[in-house]
Amino acid sequence: MNKRFFLVLGLTLALFAALFGGRFSQILYAMEHHYVPPHPTVASTRVVNAQWQPYLNAVGALTAKSGVTVSNELPGKVSGLHFESGDSVEAGDLLIELDTVADKAELRRLQAGQRLAKINLERANRLAKKNFASESNLDEAQAQLEQANAAVELQRALIAKKQITAPFAGTLGIREIDLGQFLPSGAAVVALQALDQLYLDFTLPEAQLQAARAGLTVQLAVDAYPDQQFSGVISAVSPQVEDASRNIRVRAIVKNSDHLLRPGMFSQVTLFTGKTKTVLTLPDTAITYTTYGDSVFVINKDQEVFTVERKQIATGESRHGRVEITAGLSLDEQVVSAGQIKLRDGVQVLISAKPAPGERE
Repeated sequence: MNKRFFLVLGLTLALFAALFGGRFSQILYAMEHHYVPPHPTVASTRVVNAQWQPYLNAVGALTAKSGVTVSNELPGKVSGLHFESGDSVEAGDLLIELDTVADKAELRRLQAGQRLAKINLERANRLAKKNFASESNLDEAQAQLEQANAAVELQRALIAKKQITAPFAGTLGIREIDLGQFLPSGAAVVALQALDQLYLDFTLPEAQLQAARAGLTVQLAVDAYPDQQFSGVISAVSPQVEDASRNIRVRAIVKNSDHLLRPGMFSQVTLFTGKTKTVLTLPDTAITYTTYGDSVFVINKDQEVFTVERKQIATGESRHGRVEITAGLSLDEQVVSAGQIKLRDGVQVLISAKPAPGERE
């Protein structure tokens, strides 16, 4: 019986040695010499002050402060084009002319009638002074002259309406018409946008009503210029909360003297709501987030020995990879910023000379 036991034990040890090879001998060596594994190496950082200004985020769209589609009020054939697509124009610049040959002929006929009415009025006045004409004849001649004057003014106005001008200074879009084309009333001629100033329209939840007021500064970013920030000033806040969304409409004016921004652009809006405040911050890599709360490993130093202690903290806003610390830590405390996965309370650690990867320049 004893021989069989020792035989099985020997086969088991042989199999174990075959499977684990040299590791078996290493384990035996470590047990004999009380081998201690090396201390974990971690990156560290300190709690620092930062100047943060309170803000709200929103999305908005840019619209032209003045923007129209230029059109003709009267029908007619295009007889003159005085612009090209994309031109910059001033208020009153002539854009197109419609054919006015028939209208000018009608004006000359009306001017002839105007001159006749004036002659008749002068004759009636001379006769009235000699008592050869009644007062009613004089009144009739006066009314005929006024009618002739009004007809001439109306015809001149109709001719003027066939010269279509820019209503304000701005930049023209793509031309929609050609020379010789007949235009019905209200035909689209060209888009005109004033680009020196734009409106930025966005919405905020009704709970943020007190945060938005005229005069506050906003910053906006657009996809076309990812590395640039533009600024504006709130000019108006709607007095009414929208029924469907329970949001408040806000409008800001954005200066655009270099014409980089264009109407219709989608933008990310940052609304600064108060004065700059001092907050304690840490890089987000230093914080461990769990369902039980947020925590960090604080580094304690006893002579030249560093140990760690887990501490629960309260966090606030996050900005650009840093997190506001509202409770649990004080200024200049040293914490672990990388390597937390291998730590537990009381473990002795080595401090790396390099910062965490997210903090390296």
